[in-house]
Amino acid sequence: MEKEQAGERRQNPMKLIFNYEDVFYSFFYDDVGGCIHRSREYAMNYVYSGEMVLDNGEKSIHVGKGECVFIPRDHHITLYKKPCGGERYCGIFLNFKWNFLREMYTKSGSYKLPADAPKLKPEVIKLPRTAEITSLFSSMTPYFDPDVKPHDDFMHLKLQEGLLALLHIDERFAPLLFDFNEPWKIDILDFMDKNYMYEFSVADLAHYTGRSLATFKRDFRKISDLTPERWLIRKRLDVAYAMMQEGGKKIVDICALVGFKNQSHFSSAFKKQFGVAPTAVSPS
Repeated sequence: MEKEQAGERRQNPMKLIFNYEDVFYSFFYDDVGGCIHRSREYAMNYVYSGEMVLDNGEKSIHVGKGECVFIPRDHHITLYKKPCGGERYCGIFLNFKWNFLREMYTKSGSYKLPADAPKLKPEVIKLPRTAEITSLFSSMTPYFDPDVKPHDDFMHLKLQEGLLALLHIDERFAPLLFDFNEPWKIDILDFMDKNYMYEFSVADLAHYTGRSLATFKRDFRKISDLTPERWLIRKRLDVAYAMMQEGGKKIVDICALVGFKNQSHFSSAFKKQFGVAPTAVSPS
């Protein structure tokens, strides 16, 4: 979601986000801050003040002050962050990367479970208000002050506390979080087919499908003669063409729906692929 290096800040008149060793602090000053989010790794998101609404297209989960949610890796969701009760939105986001989880698993034999141990379904879970979660995030609130920077090893410790809090809530988190078989590698074309409309670099695609950049490029060459960038453009154009034939949508709306940020670029690419301008297929 956020891509800053440790300690780096991103600020505009409406929001401030900064990162300390995979622990993100965010403030939203406007009425509603919405973003499309795809979690690269497992995460916990705690609402210190204000309100957050998570929408996966099927249901909405409301997270209020003092509440926390678990977000699975590779999970597409829309987040809305907004003021509530006269307070702006402030949140803390703990990001559990593969290397961190592997390190924790290796250090502790208590996480080792039978291969057939039941695990939780990978979905957004609103967590109960446990003493561990309350204590963890209360201890982190001084760092909402951007001038008070914690030590990196302290933030690493907080990630460990967050992990332990999850495992004490439900033991089925362990086989979900510590599944390292084929390290998070998923089907490339299935992922791209479901997410063609989003703005991914080749490096992003490699990460989301559980591969190094070199492995991703090698695997992709086995399944397509196109480059990943060209594959995505062709997919977007094919979907746009089908939408135009169905009717009921304006070209400008279709352009945005399939992932083109620039209508001129869309029109040019469409004509190059199909030999006609978009208006020849759909005059609206």
